[in-house]
Amino acid sequence: MQNDYQQWLQSLQTTWHDTIPMSRFMGLRTLNFDGSCLTTEAELAPNNLNLHQTMFAGSIYTQCTLTGWGLVWMQLKQQHLQGDIVLAHGDIRYLRPVTDAKPLAAASVKASGLSSISTPLPSKLELTIEVNLLSKDASAAKFIGRYVVLKPKY
Repeated sequence: MQNDYQQWLQSLQTTWHDTIPMSRFMGLRTLNFDGSCLTTEAELAPNNLNLHQTMFAGSIYTQCTLTGWGLVWMQLKQQHLQGDIVLAHGDIRYLRPVTDAKPLAAASVKASGLSSISTPLPSKLELTIEVNLLSKDASAAKFIGRYVVLKPKY
């Protein structure tokens, strides 16, 4: 299964870079998936810096949003399901400046996960994902996103 995870991580990163140019510009990379948690990293310099030489708030939000989206995508793959994933609502708290050269974001399911979902996918599924962005091993931002998975139209 770990081998599948590595292939899925590469596929997810490629999907982001091919369809969301900002993700490539940010240097966003998938690092690890353990079945319930997805970890990503981004490059702080040169593209994600603000005038204070810390990570731009929009970059933090983007990394958190995509990490949460990516966790839903990975869990769908794990359950052999397909769906269209959208962010319905997101809240973020910026706790401290991000100065780490490669800030990490880790996403986990806050409410019930996909493990209880069976095939076929319901017409609409809602998941709440929590993302913690770390800088120098300390929490720098906390994001909670409500993602909706819609049954594919094809």
